[in-house]
Amino acid sequence: MKMNKDRTALVVIDLQNGIVNSQHAPYTGAQVVEKTTKLVNTFTKNGAFVALVRVSSFDGKDWFVPQTDSSHSTPGFPDGWDHYVPELDAFQKTYRLTKRQWGAFFGTDLDLQLRRRGIDTLVLCGISTGIGVDTTAREAYARAYQQIFVEDAMTASTKEEHDHCTTHIFPRIGNVRTTDEVLAMLK
Repeated sequence: MKMNKDRTALVVIDLQNGIVNSQHAPYTGAQVVEKTTKLVNTFTKNGAFVALVRVSSFDGKDWFVPQTDSSHSTPGFPDGWDHYVPELDAFQKTYRLTKRQWGAFFGTDLDLQLRRRGIDTLVLCGISTGIGVDTTAREAYARAYQQIFVEDAMTASTKEEHDHCTTHIFPRIGNVRTTDEVLAMLK
């Protein structure tokens, strides 16, 4: 499998201080950042489009907070929680966007920027496999993008959540590969 760098974008989901530094499985946040940094480095060196996506809020009122059966709440966040991790923030030739919900398409200009560049294939990674990556993947699928999921450059709250997405959901809407396989496809 080969990748056309002019028609492919790397989309990195929520690798920011307040998310990377929490508990994850099966990979740690540091492992995901390490793999993603290799991807971003290779993509940018090859002139491919890289989009760094973060989740943030202006005042907390711009997020949709539905009533749910989950006890999960949206607490206050410390300063800098929404800043990209330093390893990724160092890359200057990346497109950066802020989302206010789980997926990277709704309410952002991601689709517009991809289409203006003739991009039809997305390589997805980040945190969390079953939330930000999965929602973005479903939105991309609905917009007819080809997708490659970098299994070892994403992680979730639990191993079960990660494994469910990478073995049952993602293979139905794209291709699941490792970082090394994706890097080999770009060369």
